[in-house]
Amino acid sequence: MTNDNLLQPLGSVIQGSLTGGLEVRLHPDISVEDMRVGKFLVVQGMRSRFFCMLTDVALGTANARIIASPPSWEDTFLRDVLAGSGTYGTINLSPMLMFTPESDESLTTTDGKSVNPFVPSSTGLASFQPQTSTTMELLPVKTIPSHFSQVYEASVDDFRRVFGWEDDINRKNFSIGKPLDMDVPVCIDLNRFVERSNGVFGKSGTGKSFLTRLLLAGVIRKNAAVNLIFDMHSEYGWEAVAEGKNVNTVKGLKQLFPGRVEVYTLDPESSKRRGVRDSQELYLSYEQIEVEDVKLCSRDLGLSEAALDNANILYSEFGKSWIVQLLNMTNEEIEMFCEEKRGHKGSIMALQRKLLRLDGLKYMRAVCPQNYISKILQSLEAGKNVVIEFGSQSNMLSYMLVTNMITRRIHEHYVKKADKFLQSKNPSDRPTPLMITIEEAHRFLDPAIVQSTIFGTIARELRKYFVTLLVVDQRPSGIDNEVMSQIGTRITALLNDDKDIDAIFTGVSGAGGLRSVLAKLDSKQQALILGHAVPMPVVVRTRPYDSSFYSEIGDAAWEEKPDAEVFAAAELAKADLGF
Repeated sequence: MTNDNLLQPLGSVIQGSLTGGLEVRLHPDISVEDMRVGKFLVVQGMRSRFFCMLTDVALGTANARIIASPPSWEDTFLRDVLAGSGTYGTINLSPMLMFTPESDESLTTTDGKSVNPFVPSSTGLASFQPQTSTTMELLPVKTIPSHFSQVYEASVDDFRRVFGWEDDINRKNFSIGKPLDMDVPVCIDLNRFVERSNGVFGKSGTGKSFLTRLLLAGVIRKNAAVNLIFDMHSEYGWEAVAEGKNVNTVKGLKQLFPGRVEVYTLDPESSKRRGVRDSQELYLSYEQIEVEDVKLCSRDLGLSEAALDNANILYSEFGKSWIVQLLNMTNEEIEMFCEEKRGHKGSIMALQRKLLRLDGLKYMRAVCPQNYISKILQSLEAGKNVVIEFGSQSNMLSYMLVTNMITRRIHEHYVKKADKFLQSKNPSDRPTPLMITIEEAHRFLDPAIVQSTIFGTIARELRKYFVTLLVVDQRPSGIDNEVMSQIGTRITALLNDDKDIDAIFTGVSGAGGLRSVLAKLDSKQQALILGHAVPMPVVVRTRPYDSSFYSEIGDAAWEEKPDAEVFAAAELAKADLGF
Protein backbone atom coordinates (compact mmCIF):
# COMPACT_ATOMS: atom_id res chain seq x y z
CA MET A 1 0.00 0.00 0.00
CA THR A 2 1.38 3.39 -0.90
CA ASN A 3 1.83 6.27 1.52
CA ASP A 4 -0.66 8.33 -0.49
CA ASN A 5 -3.34 5.75 0.19
CA LEU A 6 -2.42 5.60 3.89
CA LEU A 7 -2.81 9.38 4.18
CA GLN A 8 -6.34 9.18 2.78
CA PRO A 9 -8.32 6.45 4.52
CA LEU A 10 -11.85 6.12 3.24
CA GLY A 11 -13.53 5.03 6.46
CA SER A 12 -13.53 2.89 9.58
CA VAL A 13 -14.95 -0.56 10.23
CA ILE A 14 -17.78 -0.14 12.73
CA GLN A 15 -19.32 -3.62 12.77
CA GLY A 16 -19.59 -6.85 10.81
CA SER A 17 -19.27 -10.61 10.83
CA LEU A 18 -17.38 -13.29 8.94
CA THR A 19 -20.49 -14.48 7.13
CA GLY A 20 -22.32 -11.15 6.76
CA GLY A 21 -19.39 -8.95 5.77
CA LEU A 22 -18.13 -5.64 7.17
CA GLU A 23 -19.95 -2.35 7.64
CA VAL A 24 -17.74 0.68 7.14
CA ARG A 25 -18.57 4.29 8.05
CA LEU A 26 -17.07 6.69 5.57
CA HIS A 27 -14.99 9.60 6.81
CA PRO A 28 -16.56 13.08 6.50
CA ASP A 29 -14.34 14.13 3.59
CA ILE A 30 -15.26 11.05 1.49
CA SER A 31 -18.25 11.38 -0.80
CA VAL A 32 -20.60 8.42 -0.87
CA GLU A 33 -21.07 9.12 -4.58
CA ASP A 34 -17.46 8.04 -5.19
CA MET A 35 -18.21 4.55 -3.90
CA ARG A 36 -19.14 2.06 -6.61
CA VAL A 37 -20.47 -1.46 -6.13
CA GLY A 38 -17.76 -3.89 -7.25
CA LYS A 39 -14.89 -1.66 -6.13
CA PHE A 40 -11.78 -3.41 -4.76
CA LEU A 41 -10.76 -2.10 -1.29
CA VAL A 42 -8.20 -3.03 1.37
CA VAL A 43 -8.78 -3.12 5.13
CA GLN A 44 -5.69 -2.89 7.33
CA GLY A 45 -6.28 -4.68 10.63
CA MET A 46 -3.90 -4.83 13.57
CA ARG A 47 -2.26 -8.03 12.34
CA SER A 48 -3.68 -8.82 8.89
CA ARG A 49 -4.58 -7.13 5.63
CA PHE A 50 -7.96 -7.95 4.12
CA PHE A 51 -8.73 -7.67 0.42
CA CYS A 52 -12.42 -6.92 -0.03
CA MET A 53 -15.11 -6.18 -2.58
CA LEU A 54 -17.61 -3.37 -2.06
CA THR A 55 -21.09 -4.94 -2.22
CA ASP A 56 -23.47 -2.19 -1.05
CA VAL A 57 -23.69 1.55 -0.38
CA ALA A 58 -26.06 3.20 2.11
CA LEU A 59 -26.81 6.47 3.89
CA GLY A 60 -26.96 6.81 7.67
CA THR A 61 -27.98 9.41 10.25
CA ALA A 62 -26.92 9.81 13.87
CA ASN A 63 -30.37 10.99 15.00
CA ALA A 64 -33.86 10.11 13.79
CA ARG A 65 -34.95 13.77 14.16
CA ILE A 66 -32.73 14.69 11.22
CA ILE A 67 -34.81 12.49 8.97
CA ALA A 68 -38.06 13.75 10.51
CA SER A 69 -37.08 17.35 9.86
CA PRO A 70 -34.44 17.46 7.12
CA PRO A 71 -32.78 20.76 6.21
CA SER A 72 -33.98 22.47 3.06
CA TRP A 73 -31.89 22.10 -0.07
CA GLU A 74 -31.05 25.82 -0.03
CA ASP A 75 -29.65 25.60 3.50
CA THR A 76 -26.13 24.58 2.48
CA PHE A 77 -24.68 25.73 5.82
CA LEU A 78 -26.80 23.31 7.87
CA ARG A 79 -26.14 20.49 5.44
CA ASP A 80 -22.39 21.13 5.76
CA VAL A 81 -22.66 21.17 9.56
CA LEU A 82 -24.48 17.83 9.60
CA ALA A 83 -22.22 16.16 7.02
CA GLY A 84 -19.95 13.58 8.63
CA SER A 85 -21.44 13.86 12.11
CA GLY A 86 -25.21 13.92 11.84
CA THR A 87 -25.32 12.42 8.35
CA TYR A 88 -22.80 10.03 6.84
CA GLY A 89 -22.34 7.31 4.27
CA THR A 90 -21.74 3.63 4.90
CA ILE A 91 -20.50 0.83 2.68
CA ASN A 92 -20.63 -2.94 3.03
CA LEU A 93 -17.52 -4.96 2.25
CA SER A 94 -17.18 -8.66 1.61
CA PRO A 95 -13.68 -9.87 2.66
CA MET A 96 -12.28 -12.29 0.06
CA LEU A 97 -8.60 -12.81 0.93
CA MET A 98 -6.31 -12.04 3.84
CA PHE A 99 -2.59 -11.83 4.46
CA THR A 100 -1.01 -12.18 7.91
CA PRO A 101 2.74 -11.45 8.17
CA GLU A 102 4.74 -14.27 9.74
CA SER A 103 6.64 -11.83 11.94
CA ASP A 104 6.61 -8.20 12.97
CA GLU A 105 9.52 -7.60 10.61
CA SER A 106 7.10 -7.31 7.71
CA LEU A 107 5.57 -4.19 9.31
CA THR A 108 8.31 -1.62 9.24
CA THR A 109 8.83 2.06 8.80
CA THR A 110 11.04 3.40 6.05
CA ASP A 111 13.93 3.63 8.51
CA GLY A 112 13.68 -0.12 9.28
CA LYS A 113 12.03 0.12 12.72
CA SER A 114 9.20 -2.22 13.62
CA VAL A 115 5.89 -0.42 13.98
CA ASN A 116 2.18 -0.98 14.32
CA PRO A 117 0.71 0.69 11.23
CA PHE A 118 -2.03 2.35 13.30
CA VAL A 119 0.24 3.97 15.88
CA PRO A 120 1.21 7.42 14.51
CA SER A 121 4.88 8.14 14.07
CA SER A 122 6.57 11.47 14.56
CA THR A 123 5.37 12.48 11.10
CA GLY A 124 1.80 11.62 12.01
CA LEU A 125 1.55 8.19 10.38
CA ALA A 126 3.65 5.06 9.96
CA SER A 127 4.88 4.20 6.48
CA PHE A 128 3.75 0.65 5.81
CA GLN A 129 6.00 -1.38 3.51
CA PRO A 130 4.27 -4.62 2.43
CA GLN A 131 6.09 -7.76 1.42
CA THR A 132 6.73 -8.42 -2.24
CA SER A 133 4.40 -10.60 -4.31
CA THR A 134 6.98 -13.40 -4.36
CA THR A 135 6.86 -13.88 -0.56
CA MET A 136 3.27 -12.92 0.10
CA GLU A 137 0.84 -15.83 0.54
CA LEU A 138 -2.83 -14.92 0.26
CA LEU A 139 -5.19 -17.12 2.28
CA PRO A 140 -8.95 -17.56 2.55
CA VAL A 141 -10.57 -15.27 5.10
CA LYS A 142 -10.81 -16.96 8.52
CA THR A 143 -11.42 -13.90 10.69
CA ILE A 144 -12.31 -10.22 10.40
CA PRO A 145 -10.47 -6.98 11.27
CA SER A 146 -11.03 -5.28 14.62
CA HIS A 147 -13.26 -2.28 15.26
CA PHE A 148 -12.17 1.00 13.63
CA SER A 149 -9.71 -0.67 11.27
CA GLN A 150 -9.06 1.71 8.41
CA VAL A 151 -10.20 1.12 4.84
CA TYR A 152 -8.20 2.24 1.82
CA GLU A 153 -8.51 2.16 -1.91
CA ALA A 154 -6.53 -0.69 -3.41
CA SER A 155 -3.26 0.32 -5.02
CA VAL A 156 -1.61 -0.97 -8.17
CA ASP A 157 0.64 -3.10 -5.97
CA ASP A 158 -2.40 -4.64 -4.29
CA PHE A 159 -3.83 -5.68 -7.63
CA ARG A 160 -0.53 -7.15 -8.68
CA ARG A 161 -0.21 -9.16 -5.47
CA VAL A 162 -3.70 -10.59 -5.84
CA PHE A 163 -4.11 -11.01 -9.60
CA GLY A 164 -0.52 -11.20 -10.78
CA TRP A 165 0.94 -9.63 -13.87
CA GLU A 166 0.61 -10.61 -17.51
CA ASP A 167 4.37 -10.76 -18.00
CA ASP A 168 4.93 -13.20 -15.11
CA ILE A 169 7.29 -15.83 -16.54
CA ASN A 170 6.23 -18.42 -13.95
CA ARG A 171 2.51 -18.35 -14.77
CA LYS A 172 0.38 -18.13 -17.89
CA ASN A 173 -1.45 -14.98 -16.86
CA PHE A 174 -3.74 -13.19 -19.28
CA SER A 175 -5.23 -9.73 -18.78
CA ILE A 176 -9.01 -9.98 -19.09
CA GLY A 177 -9.70 -6.34 -18.27
CA LYS A 178 -9.20 -3.57 -15.73
CA PRO A 179 -10.92 -2.54 -12.49
CA LEU A 180 -13.82 -0.12 -12.74
CA ASP A 181 -11.84 2.82 -11.37
CA MET A 182 -8.17 2.02 -12.05
CA ASP A 183 -5.84 1.57 -15.00
CA VAL A 184 -4.20 -1.71 -13.96
CA PRO A 185 -4.66 -5.13 -15.59
CA VAL A 186 -6.67 -7.87 -13.87
CA CYS A 187 -5.27 -11.25 -14.90
CA ILE A 188 -6.66 -14.76 -14.91
CA ASP A 189 -4.38 -17.77 -14.56
CA LEU A 190 -4.87 -19.71 -17.80
CA ASN A 191 -3.27 -22.86 -16.42
CA ARG A 192 -5.96 -22.96 -13.76
CA PHE A 193 -8.59 -21.79 -16.25
CA VAL A 194 -8.19 -24.83 -18.51
CA GLU A 195 -8.05 -27.25 -15.57
CA ARG A 196 -11.85 -27.21 -15.27
CA SER A 197 -14.88 -26.46 -17.41
CA ASN A 198 -15.76 -22.76 -17.48
CA GLY A 199 -18.67 -20.54 -18.44
CA VAL A 200 -19.32 -17.17 -20.10
CA PHE A 201 -22.80 -15.91 -19.24
CA GLY A 202 -24.87 -12.80 -19.85
CA LYS A 203 -28.11 -11.71 -21.41
CA SER A 204 -28.35 -11.05 -25.14
CA GLY A 205 -26.39 -8.00 -26.29
CA THR A 206 -23.90 -7.87 -23.41
CA GLY A 207 -20.94 -8.95 -25.56
CA LYS A 208 -20.60 -12.64 -24.65
CA SER A 209 -19.15 -13.49 -28.07
CA PHE A 210 -16.52 -10.75 -27.82
CA LEU A 211 -15.60 -11.86 -24.31
CA THR A 212 -15.38 -15.48 -25.46
CA ARG A 213 -13.20 -14.52 -28.42
CA LEU A 214 -10.96 -12.57 -26.03
CA LEU A 215 -10.53 -15.61 -23.77
CA LEU A 216 -9.86 -17.95 -26.69
CA ALA A 217 -7.23 -15.58 -28.06
CA GLY A 218 -5.50 -15.58 -24.67
CA VAL A 219 -5.55 -19.39 -24.40
CA ILE A 220 -4.10 -19.70 -27.91
CA ARG A 221 -1.50 -16.95 -27.38
CA LYS A 222 -0.29 -18.45 -24.10
CA ASN A 223 -0.46 -22.04 -25.41
CA ALA A 224 -2.52 -23.10 -22.40
CA ALA A 225 -4.65 -25.61 -24.34
CA VAL A 226 -5.73 -26.59 -27.82
CA ASN A 227 -9.25 -25.46 -28.73
CA LEU A 228 -12.20 -26.97 -30.58
CA ILE A 229 -14.75 -24.22 -31.20
CA PHE A 230 -18.24 -24.88 -32.52
CA ASP A 231 -18.94 -21.53 -34.19
CA MET A 232 -22.72 -21.52 -34.60
CA HIS A 233 -22.98 -17.94 -35.89
CA SER A 234 -19.58 -17.67 -37.64
CA GLU A 235 -18.18 -15.21 -35.07
CA TYR A 236 -14.88 -16.74 -33.99
CA GLY A 237 -13.03 -18.11 -37.00
CA TRP A 238 -12.98 -15.20 -39.43
CA GLU A 239 -14.33 -11.65 -39.37
CA ALA A 240 -17.36 -10.82 -37.24
CA VAL A 241 -19.54 -7.73 -37.12
CA ALA A 242 -18.58 -5.37 -34.30
CA GLU A 243 -21.21 -4.01 -31.94
CA GLY A 244 -22.14 -0.36 -32.14
CA LYS A 245 -23.73 2.15 -34.49
CA ASN A 246 -20.99 2.01 -37.12
CA VAL A 247 -21.04 -1.16 -39.17
CA ASN A 248 -17.51 -2.54 -39.08
CA THR A 249 -15.83 -5.85 -38.43
CA VAL A 250 -13.33 -7.30 -35.99
CA LYS A 251 -10.73 -9.95 -36.67
CA GLY A 252 -11.35 -13.61 -35.97
CA LEU A 253 -8.93 -16.11 -34.49
CA LYS A 254 -7.76 -17.30 -37.92
CA GLN A 255 -6.65 -13.77 -38.76
CA LEU A 256 -4.88 -13.28 -35.43
CA PHE A 257 -3.17 -16.69 -35.50
CA PRO A 258 -3.06 -17.79 -39.16
CA GLY A 259 -0.56 -20.57 -38.52
CA ARG A 260 -2.25 -21.98 -35.41
CA VAL A 261 -5.96 -21.94 -36.29
CA GLU A 262 -7.77 -24.04 -38.89
CA VAL A 263 -11.33 -23.39 -40.05
CA TYR A 264 -13.63 -26.24 -41.08
CA THR A 265 -16.95 -25.30 -42.65
CA LEU A 266 -20.27 -27.10 -43.06
CA ASP A 267 -21.26 -24.55 -45.72
CA PRO A 268 -18.35 -23.93 -48.15
CA GLU A 269 -20.40 -21.48 -50.24
CA SER A 270 -21.08 -19.26 -47.24
CA SER A 271 -17.42 -19.31 -46.19
CA LYS A 272 -16.36 -18.39 -49.72
CA ARG A 273 -18.78 -15.45 -49.82
CA ARG A 274 -17.40 -14.17 -46.52
CA GLY A 275 -13.84 -14.37 -47.80
CA VAL A 276 -12.65 -16.98 -45.32
CA ARG A 277 -9.19 -18.07 -46.43
CA ASP A 278 -7.98 -21.65 -46.36
CA SER A 279 -11.22 -23.04 -44.95
CA GLN A 280 -11.62 -26.80 -45.23
CA GLU A 281 -14.86 -28.55 -46.11
CA LEU A 282 -16.52 -30.75 -43.52
CA TYR A 283 -18.99 -33.49 -44.38
CA LEU A 284 -20.63 -36.17 -42.27
CA SER A 285 -22.16 -39.45 -43.36
CA TYR A 286 -25.28 -41.28 -42.24
CA GLU A 287 -23.07 -44.18 -41.17
CA GLN A 288 -21.46 -41.97 -38.53
CA ILE A 289 -24.79 -41.19 -36.85
CA GLU A 290 -25.54 -43.36 -33.83
CA VAL A 291 -28.74 -43.59 -31.84
CA GLU A 292 -27.20 -41.43 -29.07
CA ASP A 293 -26.70 -38.62 -31.61
CA VAL A 294 -30.33 -38.82 -32.69
CA LYS A 295 -31.51 -38.95 -29.08
CA LEU A 296 -29.93 -35.58 -28.31
CA CYS A 297 -31.79 -34.08 -31.28
CA SER A 298 -35.11 -35.77 -30.46
CA ARG A 299 -36.68 -32.47 -29.40
CA ASP A 300 -35.77 -30.77 -32.69
CA LEU A 301 -36.75 -33.79 -34.76
CA GLY A 302 -39.98 -34.33 -32.85
CA LEU A 303 -39.15 -37.94 -31.94
CA SER A 304 -41.00 -39.86 -29.26
CA GLU A 305 -39.48 -42.31 -26.80
CA ALA A 306 -41.10 -45.14 -28.77
CA ALA A 307 -39.35 -43.97 -31.94
CA LEU A 308 -36.00 -43.96 -30.15
CA ASP A 309 -36.63 -47.46 -28.79
CA ASN A 310 -37.27 -48.68 -32.34
CA ALA A 311 -34.13 -46.87 -33.51
CA ASN A 312 -32.17 -49.13 -31.16
CA ILE A 313 -33.84 -52.17 -32.76
CA LEU A 314 -32.84 -50.93 -36.23
CA TYR A 315 -29.26 -50.26 -35.10
CA SER A 316 -28.99 -53.74 -33.61
CA GLU A 317 -30.10 -55.24 -36.93
CA PHE A 318 -28.30 -53.06 -39.49
CA GLY A 319 -25.39 -51.56 -37.52
CA LYS A 320 -23.85 -48.38 -38.92
CA SER A 321 -26.06 -48.45 -42.03
CA TRP A 322 -29.30 -48.31 -40.01
CA ILE A 323 -30.36 -44.85 -41.23
CA VAL A 324 -29.62 -45.61 -44.91
CA GLN A 325 -31.54 -48.88 -44.64
CA LEU A 326 -34.46 -47.17 -42.89
CA LEU A 327 -34.75 -44.36 -45.44
CA ASN A 328 -34.81 -46.90 -48.31
CA MET A 329 -37.42 -49.18 -46.73
CA THR A 330 -40.94 -49.36 -48.17
CA ASN A 331 -44.05 -49.69 -46.03
CA GLU A 332 -44.19 -53.42 -46.81
CA GLU A 333 -40.56 -53.88 -45.80
CA ILE A 334 -41.17 -51.99 -42.58
CA GLU A 335 -44.14 -54.22 -41.81
CA MET A 336 -42.10 -57.36 -42.45
CA PHE A 337 -39.26 -56.03 -40.29
CA CYS A 338 -41.65 -55.35 -37.42
CA GLU A 339 -43.06 -58.85 -37.61
CA GLU A 340 -39.59 -60.42 -37.48
CA LYS A 341 -37.95 -58.09 -34.93
CA ARG A 342 -40.96 -57.17 -32.84
CA GLY A 343 -40.75 -53.50 -33.78
CA HIS A 344 -43.63 -51.03 -33.88
CA LYS A 345 -44.68 -50.14 -37.40
CA GLY A 346 -46.12 -46.73 -36.56
CA SER A 347 -43.05 -45.67 -34.59
CA ILE A 348 -40.63 -46.81 -37.29
CA MET A 349 -42.61 -45.05 -40.02
CA ALA A 350 -42.63 -41.87 -37.91
CA LEU A 351 -38.88 -42.24 -37.36
CA GLN A 352 -38.35 -42.64 -41.11
CA ARG A 353 -40.45 -39.57 -41.83
CA LYS A 354 -38.65 -37.41 -39.26
CA LEU A 355 -35.15 -38.52 -40.33
CA LEU A 356 -35.91 -37.47 -43.92
CA ARG A 357 -35.15 -33.94 -42.65
CA LEU A 358 -31.49 -34.91 -42.66
CA ASP A 359 -31.56 -35.05 -46.46
CA GLY A 360 -31.95 -31.27 -46.50
CA LEU A 361 -28.69 -30.68 -44.62
CA LYS A 362 -25.89 -29.59 -46.95
CA TYR A 363 -23.16 -31.45 -45.11
CA MET A 364 -24.83 -34.87 -44.88
CA ARG A 365 -23.72 -37.58 -47.31
CA ALA A 366 -24.64 -41.23 -47.72
CA VAL A 367 -20.93 -41.99 -47.94
CA CYS A 368 -18.03 -39.57 -47.36
CA PRO A 369 -14.81 -39.80 -49.41
CA GLN A 370 -12.85 -39.56 -46.14
CA ASN A 371 -13.35 -39.42 -42.40
CA TYR A 372 -13.50 -35.70 -41.69
CA ILE A 373 -13.75 -36.19 -37.93
CA SER A 374 -10.39 -37.96 -38.07
CA LYS A 375 -9.02 -34.95 -39.97
CA ILE A 376 -10.15 -32.69 -37.15
CA LEU A 377 -8.50 -35.00 -34.63
CA GLN A 378 -5.34 -34.93 -36.69
CA SER A 379 -5.33 -31.11 -36.58
CA LEU A 380 -5.86 -31.08 -32.81
CA GLU A 381 -3.10 -33.64 -32.28
CA ALA A 382 -0.74 -31.43 -34.29
CA GLY A 383 -1.44 -28.55 -31.88
CA LYS A 384 -3.79 -26.68 -34.22
CA ASN A 385 -6.90 -24.94 -32.88
CA VAL A 386 -10.01 -25.87 -34.86
CA VAL A 387 -13.03 -23.65 -35.57
CA ILE A 388 -16.09 -25.35 -37.09
CA GLU A 389 -18.29 -22.83 -38.91
CA PHE A 390 -21.94 -23.60 -39.60
CA GLY A 391 -22.72 -20.83 -42.10
CA SER A 392 -26.32 -21.17 -43.33
CA GLN A 393 -26.57 -24.47 -41.43
CA SER A 394 -26.84 -22.70 -38.08
CA ASN A 395 -30.23 -24.15 -37.19
CA MET A 396 -30.51 -25.88 -33.82
CA LEU A 397 -30.89 -29.35 -35.37
CA SER A 398 -27.57 -29.04 -37.20
CA TYR A 399 -25.82 -27.49 -34.24
CA MET A 400 -26.83 -30.19 -31.78
CA LEU A 401 -26.26 -33.06 -34.22
CA VAL A 402 -22.81 -31.97 -35.40
CA THR A 403 -21.44 -30.92 -32.01
CA ASN A 404 -22.56 -34.16 -30.41
CA MET A 405 -21.24 -36.41 -33.21
CA ILE A 406 -17.81 -34.78 -33.26
CA THR A 407 -17.44 -34.31 -29.50
CA ARG A 408 -18.34 -37.92 -28.66
CA ARG A 409 -15.70 -39.31 -30.98
CA ILE A 410 -13.01 -36.86 -29.91
CA HIS A 411 -13.74 -37.60 -26.26
CA GLU A 412 -13.41 -41.35 -26.93
CA HIS A 413 -10.00 -40.69 -28.48
CA TYR A 414 -8.88 -38.62 -25.49
CA VAL A 415 -10.04 -41.30 -23.06
CA LYS A 416 -7.78 -43.79 -24.83
CA LYS A 417 -4.85 -41.36 -24.82
CA ALA A 418 -5.34 -40.58 -21.12
CA ASP A 419 -5.45 -44.29 -20.24
CA LYS A 420 -2.26 -44.83 -22.23
CA PHE A 421 -0.57 -41.99 -20.35
CA LEU A 422 -1.67 -43.35 -16.97
CA GLN A 423 -0.20 -46.73 -17.85
CA SER A 424 3.10 -45.57 -19.31
CA LYS A 425 3.69 -42.49 -17.10
CA ASN A 426 5.70 -41.21 -20.06
CA PRO A 427 5.49 -37.39 -20.38
CA SER A 428 5.48 -37.72 -24.17
CA ASP A 429 2.18 -39.64 -23.92
CA ARG A 430 0.49 -36.88 -21.93
CA PRO A 431 -2.40 -35.47 -24.02
CA THR A 432 -2.46 -31.76 -24.76
CA PRO A 433 -5.36 -30.21 -22.79
CA LEU A 434 -8.40 -29.70 -25.02
CA MET A 435 -11.05 -27.03 -24.43
CA ILE A 436 -14.33 -27.38 -26.33
CA THR A 437 -16.39 -24.20 -26.80
CA ILE A 438 -20.16 -24.53 -27.23
CA GLU A 439 -22.89 -21.89 -27.44
CA GLU A 440 -26.53 -22.32 -26.40
CA ALA A 441 -25.11 -24.59 -23.70
CA HIS A 442 -28.42 -25.06 -21.89
CA ARG A 443 -29.66 -27.12 -24.85
CA PHE A 444 -26.92 -29.69 -24.19
CA LEU A 445 -26.90 -29.47 -20.40
CA ASP A 446 -30.63 -29.44 -19.68
CA PRO A 447 -31.47 -31.40 -16.50
CA ALA A 448 -33.74 -33.75 -18.49
CA ILE A 449 -30.95 -34.98 -20.80
CA VAL A 450 -27.65 -34.03 -19.17
CA GLN A 451 -27.07 -37.47 -17.68
CA SER A 452 -27.03 -39.05 -21.15
CA THR A 453 -25.07 -36.42 -23.12
CA ILE A 454 -21.34 -36.29 -23.72
CA PHE A 455 -21.24 -32.66 -22.57
CA GLY A 456 -22.65 -33.53 -19.17
CA THR A 457 -20.05 -36.27 -18.89
CA ILE A 458 -17.20 -33.90 -19.74
CA ALA A 459 -18.42 -31.25 -17.30
CA ARG A 460 -18.53 -33.78 -14.45
CA GLU A 461 -15.13 -35.31 -15.22
CA LEU A 462 -13.17 -32.20 -14.16
CA ARG A 463 -10.47 -32.73 -16.81
CA LYS A 464 -9.98 -36.37 -15.88
CA TYR A 465 -9.28 -37.09 -19.54
CA PHE A 466 -7.74 -33.66 -20.31
CA VAL A 467 -10.95 -32.38 -21.94
CA THR A 468 -12.95 -29.42 -20.58
CA LEU A 469 -15.79 -27.21 -21.78
CA LEU A 470 -16.16 -23.48 -22.29
CA VAL A 471 -19.93 -22.99 -22.23
CA VAL A 472 -21.47 -19.77 -23.54
CA ASP A 473 -25.08 -19.10 -22.63
CA GLN A 474 -27.64 -16.42 -21.85
CA ARG A 475 -29.81 -18.76 -19.79
CA PRO A 476 -27.66 -20.35 -17.07
CA SER A 477 -30.83 -21.31 -15.20
CA GLY A 478 -31.48 -23.87 -17.96
CA ILE A 479 -28.25 -25.71 -17.12
CA ASP A 480 -28.37 -28.60 -14.68
CA ASN A 481 -27.43 -27.56 -11.11
CA GLU A 482 -24.89 -30.36 -10.75
CA VAL A 483 -23.11 -29.20 -13.89
CA MET A 484 -23.19 -25.55 -12.78
CA SER A 485 -21.60 -26.51 -9.48
CA GLN A 486 -18.69 -28.03 -11.45
CA ILE A 487 -18.09 -24.89 -13.54
CA GLY A 488 -14.64 -23.75 -12.41
CA THR A 489 -14.54 -20.12 -13.53
CA ARG A 490 -17.63 -18.04 -14.27
CA ILE A 491 -17.33 -14.85 -16.29
CA THR A 492 -20.70 -13.15 -16.14
CA ALA A 493 -21.99 -10.03 -17.86
CA LEU A 494 -25.29 -8.42 -16.92
CA LEU A 495 -28.21 -10.74 -16.09
CA ASN A 496 -31.70 -9.57 -15.14
CA ASP A 497 -33.62 -12.75 -14.45
CA ASP A 498 -33.49 -13.83 -10.79
CA LYS A 499 -33.35 -17.51 -11.75
CA ASP A 500 -30.31 -16.90 -13.96
CA ILE A 501 -28.58 -14.92 -11.20
CA ASP A 502 -29.28 -17.72 -8.71
CA ALA A 503 -27.82 -20.25 -11.17
CA ILE A 504 -24.56 -18.28 -11.46
CA PHE A 505 -23.96 -18.62 -7.73
CA THR A 506 -24.77 -22.33 -7.52
CA GLY A 507 -22.14 -23.88 -5.25
CA VAL A 508 -20.59 -20.48 -4.39
CA SER A 509 -20.27 -19.64 -0.69
CA GLY A 510 -21.01 -16.10 0.46
CA ALA A 511 -22.93 -15.25 -2.70
CA GLY A 512 -25.35 -12.83 -1.01
CA GLY A 513 -23.25 -9.71 -1.54
CA LEU A 514 -22.14 -10.76 -5.01
CA ARG A 515 -25.76 -10.90 -6.21
CA SER A 516 -26.09 -7.13 -5.80
CA VAL A 517 -22.77 -6.63 -7.61
CA LEU A 518 -23.92 -8.69 -10.59
CA ALA A 519 -27.27 -6.93 -10.78
CA LYS A 520 -25.58 -3.50 -10.96
CA LEU A 521 -23.24 -4.21 -13.89
CA ASP A 522 -23.42 -2.02 -16.98
CA SER A 523 -24.94 -3.65 -20.05
CA LYS A 524 -21.70 -3.33 -22.03
CA GLN A 525 -18.07 -4.22 -21.35
CA GLN A 526 -18.41 -5.12 -17.68
CA ALA A 527 -18.23 -8.57 -16.14
CA LEU A 528 -18.01 -10.28 -12.77
CA ILE A 529 -15.28 -12.92 -12.67
CA LEU A 530 -15.19 -15.54 -9.93
CA GLY A 531 -13.93 -19.06 -9.50
CA HIS A 532 -10.91 -21.26 -10.02
CA ALA A 533 -8.81 -18.99 -12.26
CA VAL A 534 -8.90 -15.87 -10.03
CA PRO A 535 -7.94 -15.60 -6.34
CA MET A 536 -11.11 -13.64 -5.50
CA PRO A 537 -14.21 -12.34 -7.29
CA VAL A 538 -13.62 -9.13 -9.22
CA VAL A 539 -15.58 -6.78 -11.45
CA VAL A 540 -13.73 -5.61 -14.55
CA ARG A 541 -14.11 -3.39 -17.55
CA THR A 542 -13.39 -6.05 -20.12
CA ARG A 543 -10.38 -5.62 -22.37
CA PRO A 544 -11.32 -3.99 -25.70
CA TYR A 545 -11.13 -6.30 -28.70
CA ASP A 546 -9.71 -3.81 -31.17
CA SER A 547 -6.60 -2.87 -33.17
CA SER A 548 -4.62 -2.27 -29.96
CA PHE A 549 -5.47 -5.78 -28.80
CA TYR A 550 -4.44 -7.21 -32.19
CA SER A 551 -0.98 -5.66 -31.85
CA GLU A 552 -0.63 -6.79 -28.23
CA ILE A 553 -1.78 -10.36 -28.79
CA GLY A 554 -0.09 -10.94 -32.13
CA ASP A 555 3.46 -12.18 -32.37
CA ALA A 556 4.74 -13.07 -35.81
CA ALA A 557 7.38 -15.37 -34.33
CA TRP A 558 4.61 -17.53 -32.89
CA GLU A 559 2.43 -17.68 -35.96
CA GLU A 560 4.30 -19.63 -38.60
CA LYS A 561 6.39 -22.64 -37.65
CA PRO A 562 9.17 -23.85 -39.97
CA ASP A 563 7.87 -26.22 -42.62
CA ALA A 564 9.91 -29.13 -41.26
CA GLU A 565 8.41 -28.68 -37.77
CA VAL A 566 4.87 -28.51 -39.13
CA PHE A 567 5.47 -31.63 -41.22
CA ALA A 568 6.91 -33.53 -38.25
CA ALA A 569 3.96 -32.60 -36.01
CA ALA A 570 1.47 -33.67 -38.69
CA GLU A 571 3.23 -36.99 -39.27
CA LEU A 572 3.32 -37.66 -35.53
CA ALA A 573 -0.43 -36.99 -35.31
CA LYS A 574 -1.11 -39.30 -38.26
CA ALA A 575 0.88 -42.10 -36.70
CA ASP A 576 -0.91 -41.73 -33.38
CA LEU A 577 -4.30 -41.81 -35.09
CA GLY A 578 -3.41 -44.88 -37.13
CA PHE A 579 -3.16 -43.19 -40.54
